[in-house]
Amino acid sequence: MINPDTPISELPGIGPVRRAAFEKLGIFCAKDLIMHFPRGYQHRGDVKMLSDTGLGENSAFILTVGTIPRTETISRQKRMSITRFNAFDESGKVSVVFFNRPYLSRDRVFEVGERYRFYGKLTKYNNKLTLNSPIFEPYKEGVPLPAFVPIYPLTAGLKQKFTASCIEGVITAFERNPDIYEPISEGIRRKTGICGFIEAARAIHFPESYEDIDKGRRYFVFSELLKFALCIESIKSENTSFSYNIAEFTDTERLADEFTSALNFTLTGAQKRAIADISADLSSGSRMDRLIYGDVGSGKTICAVAAAYLAAKNGWQTAFLVPTEVLAAQHYANIEPMLAKAGIKTALLTGSVKPSQKKIIYQDLENGEIDVCIGTHALLSEGVGFRRLGLTITDEQHRFGVRQRSTLTQQTLHEISPHILVMSATPIPRTLALIIYGDLKSSAIDELPPGRKKIDTFVVNSGYHERLIAFIKKLTDEGQQVYVICPAVGALAEELSEDDLVGGEIIPFPDSADSPRDGTGEIKSAIKYGQTLREELPELKIGILHGKMSSSEKESVMDSFAAGETQLLVATTVIEVGIDVPNATLMIVENAERFGLSQLHQLRGRVGRGKQKSYCVLVSDTKSETAVRRLSIMKETNDGFKIAETDLSMRGPGEFLPRRDGGAMQHGVSDFGITMSTDTETLNLAMDIARELLSYDPKLERPENKLLGKEIQHKLNSNIAALN
Repeated sequence: MINPDTPISELPGIGPVRRAAFEKLGIFCAKDLIMHFPRGYQHRGDVKMLSDTGLGENSAFILTVGTIPRTETISRQKRMSITRFNAFDESGKVSVVFFNRPYLSRDRVFEVGERYRFYGKLTKYNNKLTLNSPIFEPYKEGVPLPAFVPIYPLTAGLKQKFTASCIEGVITAFERNPDIYEPISEGIRRKTGICGFIEAARAIHFPESYEDIDKGRRYFVFSELLKFALCIESIKSENTSFSYNIAEFTDTERLADEFTSALNFTLTGAQKRAIADISADLSSGSRMDRLIYGDVGSGKTICAVAAAYLAAKNGWQTAFLVPTEVLAAQHYANIEPMLAKAGIKTALLTGSVKPSQKKIIYQDLENGEIDVCIGTHALLSEGVGFRRLGLTITDEQHRFGVRQRSTLTQQTLHEISPHILVMSATPIPRTLALIIYGDLKSSAIDELPPGRKKIDTFVVNSGYHERLIAFIKKLTDEGQQVYVICPAVGALAEELSEDDLVGGEIIPFPDSADSPRDGTGEIKSAIKYGQTLREELPELKIGILHGKMSSSEKESVMDSFAAGETQLLVATTVIEVGIDVPNATLMIVENAERFGLSQLHQLRGRVGRGKQKSYCVLVSDTKSETAVRRLSIMKETNDGFKIAETDLSMRGPGEFLPRRDGGAMQHGVSDFGITMSTDTETLNLAMDIARELLSYDPKLERPENKLLGKEIQHKLNSNIAALN
């Protein structure tokens, strides 16, 4: 009997090759298959007459084959062929044409007099009505065909029909045993008005109407938000149960003035207010739990350095956690000399530090000889202990699991609870910030330092390539530097299936990201496109940077770019956070529709850091109305908070939430499997129910909540496992 945990290899028709393909998509068991949602639908149920359909319009037709299909070769060298036949309905006839599919005539797929449902676009060729390469299905009176056909994200080795049939088989098996899986109790379903899991699965994968799609999506969105809310509330509960003594600070106001007076630049009013907030928190007698958030380049780091200064002058150590080695090294290079002048010792601890050097750092931390330790996840490793940890700072907090913050605060060797300061350069919408950081006070850095100029942003298609090449030459001739961002690392051919290139218009799944085959053209990869640009711009030194490189390779490439030796850097989003090269004035993002708004805003923030005029060019051939609307927002505003609010309303909070590997969600899809809610009301409802649920069943042990509790614990344990 098929159950949620049945391995994918035990399902009918799935051998080693298809199993490997499914696993590449993150599908390992029957439940994973159900949670592999369509990226869109083709509405083939709205059947039209030939005479009622405009040219270039995607439509469904019931047509009778009128002539025998015949195939002719149109190019022997390229082995190209064309198969054609006439078909008709009551209103007229059409020439049906297929390219490079000779088997259609050879195997007699179409017989004269048989009826088929065709789906595609009508065109005219030689003044003759033509239907080019339509999708087709045999049609029999009284045997209904699906009105909405799901279109799934695929990879090599999988086809749409096979994937849909596998999912349909699992759903049917679940329907035979309705009690096999339902994490949401009947009481909660009744209170929220949602259907059950199996009904929702049928509705979202094989809908018969738009209402079905809405019904299925409503269940899964609420289910995922509830699980997210339960994880957050559970971890917050753990944090508040941490009862060590608080690290004591005194004289913080005078020390803060001492720190700011020694700076060789003037702080903005927002920075001064944030430092005053930190100073007051540290001397309040209660543990500081503060979030500093602001737009790209607003100057949050100096506020964190001020906090570390106050800690060191009070005899406490600071742990400064950052998401990437590149950012950690950059922070260290900027902060170490600044604090060294005040006699404060700073160390850098990352995964690439040699074991012998790590051992020395571990000893110095335990002995209290290091005042400030800047590091990546290496700071969370077993064996790292602080003698007098009084302050933890987490940069780009949304890139770490909430539990990781808790882990860092408990690394002191003595029973002292350090103060907590977290920072985010991703402008988080207020509603979501209250949920994720509900246990933190906040300081907004809502002013940009003097000299930060507006970045002019343009959206163009790939036809502008030659002009962009000329613009790159112009800027680099003037001594400026350029970023080119690609969505992929290497060639994607093995990751995409030709079967995913379906014909006709796709009704996008609500708030879904654009798929590799939504008509956006070639997906640029950093490695391949970098080589192309080296051929087109042989006079430039071009670097290539991506996440699959070793730490030393990444550091070498970035050092060369930061030093001005490399003029053009082709990279993936590994440079999204923290790279500061004032001489870089042009950011080009290829396949821009593949990125979320907040991610694009982060990338744009890598330029405009110097005195020269800076530009951002978003390159996209997308035909998706949603994607076009997203990109137009980037042209209209440089305000990160406005962009974040728009991103939340259009794509959901996935990109702002932490995932197990410490990154942010991509393409609006959460770690839980579906595009998250854009509805603040649903978000708040899920939080309210989570709190209510935990108030009377804190460990989710009641029979009706047991399965839900098991899933929450699995997610929390996965978060812990990611630390090791």
